[in-house]
Amino acid sequence: MYDPTVARLTYRALLGRRRALILGALPLLLIAISLAVRALAGADDQTAADVLGGLALATMVPIIGVIAGTGAIGPEIDDGSVVYLLSKPIKRPTIIFTKLIVAIAVTMVFSAVPTLIAGFVLNGNGQQVAVAYTVAALVASIAYAALFLLLGTVSRHAVVFGLVYALVWEALFGSLVPGARTLSVQQWSLAVAQKVSGGDLVTSDVGLTTATVLLASVTVLATWYAGQKLRSLTLAGEE
Repeated sequence: MYDPTVARLTYRALLGRRRALILGALPLLLIAISLAVRALAGADDQTAADVLGGLALATMVPIIGVIAGTGAIGPEIDDGSVVYLLSKPIKRPTIIFTKLIVAIAVTMVFSAVPTLIAGFVLNGNGQQVAVAYTVAALVASIAYAALFLLLGTVSRHAVVFGLVYALVWEALFGSLVPGARTLSVQQWSLAVAQKVSGGDLVTSDVGLTTATVLLASVTVLATWYAGQKLRSLTLAGEE
């Protein structure tokens, strides 16, 4: 199910100079803000939770997921180079699965690692805040990568739609509108983080069982449907 050649090409596309700069900008900003907050406010558990929840998990993680997920396949479809890949004797689900793994890995590295660093900077992992939000970032990375990889296969405007979802739905509605929180990857990942922290600083509006089922379902369904869309794209190209 995993093809090293497809993975190498995908890593090269995602970590090119321009995308690498974009991917690295948000983590650096998070760490810089965390350093400033720590210098001005000192070590405070609630402040750490607010920064990691509001900036890292609600904003940085989904945006990086958009860049990695859509960038894993979207540009190849847009410029037509995907035809070369599809002409190789590689099963379509293998292509999607490989690109998903790469997108997940890139999203995790550029979101979970800086979240952990920022957490330790802010309060030294007091009340397990840093670890809890890092786990949330890791879990969210999987679902976001699958969702945005699917978006990259079905729309030429995947980045725009992805950013609307990340900034409007997750960062705004997911934080303010109670009904929208149930359908938020952010809230699902927070349910896992809440279990890790075991305290009151990290909370979610979704139960752990529900969150786990939704995370798994969205990831599996998005990956499966992306494979189906890629299969239909192949047929259209052959015709």
